[in-house]
Amino acid sequence: MYLKCSSDRGNSLPPTYAWRVIRSWKLSHTLWRWTTVIVVSTTLVAADSVGNDVMEGSSGWRVTVYYTPVESFHGGARQVVRGCPRLEGCDNGDAELGQYPSSFVAAAREEGSGRITTGPYASQYLNWSYDIGYWLDTAPRDSIGRELEPFRSAAADGVPMGSQVRLIDCGTLEEGGKPEDAVCRRLKAGSWEIRDEFTPGLGGAKHLDMYVGEETDAGFTESSLYTTLVMTHLEF
Repeated sequence: MYLKCSSDRGNSLPPTYAWRVIRSWKLSHTLWRWTTVIVVSTTLVAADSVGNDVMEGSSGWRVTVYYTPVESFHGGARQVVRGCPRLEGCDNGDAELGQYPSSFVAAAREEGSGRITTGPYASQYLNWSYDIGYWLDTAPRDSIGRELEPFRSAAADGVPMGSQVRLIDCGTLEEGGKPEDAVCRRLKAGSWEIRDEFTPGLGGAKHLDMYVGEETDAGFTESSLYTTLVMTHLEF
């Protein structure tokens, strides 16, 4: 996972590439999954305590967005991608998954998923996780394997899974000034729920990442929707 700080806006890689969520769902690791459930259940009180501490102060949040890249909006030399033809049992596979534009491959890796539009796997998704590599799938996934839902799926450290979140005040743009009214209204109107997770170490306190769906054109990362807001106010 590449670490790109928000101050890097304007460089070749968009700044919020740093703040991507975990894409790890191992269907075959049943024992691992049940072990995780047991551990979580024994630490539920501590987790709730952390969540309450974060949620008590609902002002001063940093809000970023993440999205699903679409192959047809990308270019660059085509490169072979290797991984798993399916998620189940995937562990850094070596099967050839097709050849795609280099900028699409990079964006799919950074965002965790990308929709394929050419070749034998058109309409499928090239997904990526830091622990299992690339695989082909029928949808972009959250951290426990559910399909990501635009203007609903969100991630925040220290906030319990399933928490409902409302954006009350859009604050200011990270670079200064107010966000566009239309963008603010769209983000406020979302039915946000904490359903996803940051890669460990990349989230931080009072940082909410909102999934806004597929990119809509080749210039999406330069659009007003691809934004970073600071000093926002949230309601849980």
